[in-house]
Amino acid sequence: MAPNPNACALITKGRGLDCNRISGGIKNIYFGVFDTTKVTTDWTSAQIVGNTGAGTVTDITMDGATKLFRYSLPRGTASFTDTLVGSRENGTIFYTPTIQMMLDKLDSSMLNQMRLLGATQTVIFAELNQVDPVNPEHNVIVCLGAKNGMQLNAGTDASGAALGDKNGFDLTFDGLEAFPASIVIDYTNEPFDNIDSGGAIGIISA
Repeated sequence: MAPNPNACALITKGRGLDCNRISGGIKNIYFGVFDTTKVTTDWTSAQIVGNTGAGTVTDITMDGATKLFRYSLPRGTASFTDTLVGSRENGTIFYTPTIQMMLDKLDSSMLNQMRLLGATQTVIFAELNQVDPVNPEHNVIVCLGAKNGMQLNAGTDASGAALGDKNGFDLTFDGLEAFPASIVIDYTNEPFDNIDSGGAIGIISA
């Protein structure tokens, strides 16, 4: 759905002090190939109940047999930021989403995937440790790079000198968007099981 062209009327809601504490960090990251993954985000709905309303991904359409690729992450090793960049002089504003993730253990398969990820634009869905405000059994999922894609622009594969040093991968993806990151509408039982025009999206986890 197209954004509201009346920019001055976009403020629709206040915010009080939340009575619940939340958790940081990312549990899983899902990669979709940008060219075959279309994300529809609602930026106009005024009513917000749980993860529905303005700023919510309402549909993901994937071409043919395209699937999402899930990377399960060691606890405390991944984060995302979505930085607002504005210029008063130019009258512009944009957002720079960034994902940083670490993966344990060097292996040839992941070295090849690192090569492929570096050559591919992706849409990234980050499943947070934050629980859904309406359904606490579910996690919040954030979409990054919905319109312009995300790219792997920095990374290392390395092993430290000591037995207790890191052995694995450290990857950074970034993007450039006209709108901030959005939250995927809550799923039924498993992530993305109701999002592809009402059908489940296939997920490859290994």
